[in-house]
Amino acid sequence: MPEPDREMLGAVDLHGRTALVTGGAVRVGRAISLALARAGARVVVHHHTSGQAAETAVATIRSEGGTAEAVSADLRSIEEVRRLASAARDPFGPVDLLVNNASIFPEASFLEVDVDLWEETIAVNLRAPFFLTQIVGGQMKARGGGVVVNMADLAGLQVWDAHAAHSISKAGLVHLTRVAARALAPEVRVVAIAPGTILPPEHLDDAEIKRLADRAPMGQIGSPEDAVRAVLYLVGAEFVTGEVLVVDGGRRLT
Repeated sequence: MPEPDREMLGAVDLHGRTALVTGGAVRVGRAISLALARAGARVVVHHHTSGQAAETAVATIRSEGGTAEAVSADLRSIEEVRRLASAARDPFGPVDLLVNNASIFPEASFLEVDVDLWEETIAVNLRAPFFLTQIVGGQMKARGGGVVVNMADLAGLQVWDAHAAHSISKAGLVHLTRVAARALAPEVRVVAIAPGTILPPEHLDDAEIKRLADRAPMGQIGSPEDAVRAVLYLVGAEFVTGEVLVVDGGRRLT
């Protein structure tokens, strides 16, 4: 996966600020972690089962002169979520930027979803962001400033039949963004990104990837850099809160 280009950082300067990126060790989360570090942030890279990938991401950041630490937590557990909110302060002090990126994407239609799959999906995709935003965002508000970026999904704005629980959880995350934006204003801004296909599942073959690309008017899938650009824009957009930025190559139009 290509690394975030330094040129895309533009005028965003995060020196002196601490960022927590959930699911920050792999795929889009890794790209966000590296980009925030390159913009000057001290980055807490959260992971659950991707310990080696987290250490690799941290090593990459440090090799470039940045500052980062890896922190493990199982977001399916509310106790672990609370521990993460506390542990994220340990390496560098209070968190100024929270990116709720961690997510699971189970394939199951509405009639196929069982209780276990439902509980796990809601726990990781919605409950963890809710309480991390409540705790960390509340601390930001008390200190007088901060930003929360939620990684939603086009599935939260459309009906994705084959991923029913995921789609519902992301719709909840979209509304959480709006509710939290009002609750934490004016000190804290809360925003979201709703990507379309920007990094296809690794098991898809070329023909399946082409079918995904053909669904969008722009005729292509995106890249992690597209999500990174959106994150950096929203982090720096001081007059934007409660909004969801769709990054999908026009797929929502179809």
